[in-house]
Amino acid sequence: MSQVQFANAEISVIPRSEALWTSLGLVAPLVARVSGGAPRGGAGGISIDTRSLEAGDLFFAIQGDNSDGHDYVAAAFAKGAMAAVVDEAHADALATLGPLYVVRDVLPALEGLGAAARRRTAARIVAVTGSVGKTSTKEALRLALAQGGAVHASVASYNNHWGVPLTLARMPKQTRFGIFEIGMNHKDEITPLAAMVRPHVAIITTVAPVHLEHFHSLDDIADAKAEIFSGLAPGGVAIIHRDIAQYERLLDHAKASPAGLVASFGEHESADARLVSAALASDHSMVEAEICGVRLTYRLGAPGRHLAMNSLAVLLAAKAFGVDLEAAARALASFSAGPGRGQKLTLEAQDGPYALIDESYNANPASMRAALALAGAFPLSGNGRRFAVLGDMLELGESAGAMHAELAADIVANKIDLVFAAGPLMKRLFMALPGELQGAWRESVGELEPIVCPAIRSGDIVIVKGSNGSQISKIVAALKERSLSAKPAQASQGS
Repeated sequence: MSQVQFANAEISVIPRSEALWTSLGLVAPLVARVSGGAPRGGAGGISIDTRSLEAGDLFFAIQGDNSDGHDYVAAAFAKGAMAAVVDEAHADALATLGPLYVVRDVLPALEGLGAAARRRTAARIVAVTGSVGKTSTKEALRLALAQGGAVHASVASYNNHWGVPLTLARMPKQTRFGIFEIGMNHKDEITPLAAMVRPHVAIITTVAPVHLEHFHSLDDIADAKAEIFSGLAPGGVAIIHRDIAQYERLLDHAKASPAGLVASFGEHESADARLVSAALASDHSMVEAEICGVRLTYRLGAPGRHLAMNSLAVLLAAKAFGVDLEAAARALASFSAGPGRGQKLTLEAQDGPYALIDESYNANPASMRAALALAGAFPLSGNGRRFAVLGDMLELGESAGAMHAELAADIVANKIDLVFAAGPLMKRLFMALPGELQGAWRESVGELEPIVCPAIRSGDIVIVKGSNGSQISKIVAALKERSLSAKPAQASQGS
């Protein structure tokens, strides 16, 4: 395999005032007929949600699991949509509301527009998947690649069968770098998404026990993640975590793909991007690394060894695209963890401030261990304690109970003082803990909330983590609300 070279491209940013798509230019990729009058100018953006729709957007009436976008077409026009994409079955009933692009099926029409966006751009494209760290790596890539030109990236975790084509359809023609997150929870889900994106660089952050109820083993998960390499543009770059047990398996997949180069990151001495050290502070990490023979020391604007590790993959992608390596590394100082993904907040207890680490977005054994390690690395002040408030990790299959219980060793190793847990699976962890670490366990998050909130005091560090389905984020919301009503402690007066 040979070194991949990427050509330079013009750097350009398209203002919102310029049309993302002309009204006429939408007809062919959508395979649509127009009814209800002429569209109101070009499309300034693409929307599938009237809550975030902006005036001038093209609205796609997507059929979701719990709602039908056709029920919101009137609301879309009320907010200023230039037109709506609807299916034939609803076209007559909606014809009087405004201009319509009428298609056979709305989701395939969105996919067609996404494919057209990919064809028309000369952007360098990177796609990210992995069991842990997809979204944070995407956000770090956004910062690093912006040092080389205009960047387009998916918002939130738009990484599924509608999120990926939506992100493609929103990509301006003159984008310099496109960044796409691709997720899955079943085999064969990544392949069609990677084929849409056709990345020049594909990153797998790691392979961990996630969605095990749909897979027999970690090797099966690795095979599913490796589907991302099938979509690589010929001669592209596959980037793999060198330290994980599935490295050789992923390497075989990469070699069988259109990749022209395989690069690795990790602590392994043969990694192309090697982590030398990572010093964690309360609000950042100082990383020393060697990237393709170049020694760098840089600040990463959020703490976490797992984040430091994934930053190596980010810098490998930057190097592959010809972005100045030192500039890309400097940009990572601006990185910050988002809500539910390790965001650190200072909240008020009745007697003063404490730190909340919000890891409530999702959980699996690997990310849970990383979160506990993060809490353990935070320095305590005064009489502060480390609390872990934990909800069930879901979709782990038959071994779920044992995987929860095994986390007891991580609780002890990271000097967590008290554990508050909710859910039938977390009971297995709670019962495996030494008695002095058992704060409280309840069947549901709602039952746990009134116990956790009053227990917190000034100087504590509280980490909240669990799968979305556990509803552990309700604890975060409750702590924030309680903080707003808490009065800062009054300083005592000396006599």
